Amino acid sequence: MVTRAKRVGEDRLIKKYPNRRLYDTQTSTYVTLADIKGLVMGSENFKVVDAKTDEDLTRNILLQIILEEEAGGAPVFSTQMLSQIIRFYGNSMQGLMGNYLEKTMQSFVDIHNKLGDQTKGLGAGSTPEAWSQMMNLKNPLMQGLMGNYMEQSKDLFVKMQEQLQGSQNLFGSFPFTPHPNKTEKE
Repeated sequence: MVTRAKRVGEDRLIKKYPNRRLYDTQTSTYVTLADIKGLVMGSENFKVVDAKTDEDLTRNILLQIILEEEAGGAPVFSTQMLSQIIRFYGNSMQGLMGNYLEKTMQSFVDIHNKLGDQTKGLGAGSTPEAWSQMMNLKNPLMQGLMGNYMEQSKDLFVKMQEQLQGSQNLFGSFPFTPHPNKTEKE
């Protein structure tokens, strides 16, 4: 079989056919969701498109992988968290929430990478048991890292609030005035 070479700067192209099969155009083979997950884990850029319409289906496939992982027994998202996320759909804050979650996740990834860099020279630090002990929140290192993470998350939220307050002049031309402060009844 002839394989299609990926050009520099080009995403790996996966085509989804009506029979629900996924076809990797780079390797000229059919792939599974597990294979797609492998691409994600390997930080490889890819794009999934409908074979007939060229509609971008990448997000749908990623959501499908998340759904399978969540059903696998050790979910990342609690029911309460999922409910809270759903409540933001259609809300005026939906765009801000997505941006906030993305930046918070990036902060978490940065901390994870920093932790990995700090443990590289420990030898046994890469075993699952060592990671389990390190991830224990009673561990002073973890307490410090999580404290830094929470501080970064809080700072990000405060910056978002400041941006919103700074953009209030956008709303100044609307024909309504804010409600005056009501005093408490004595």
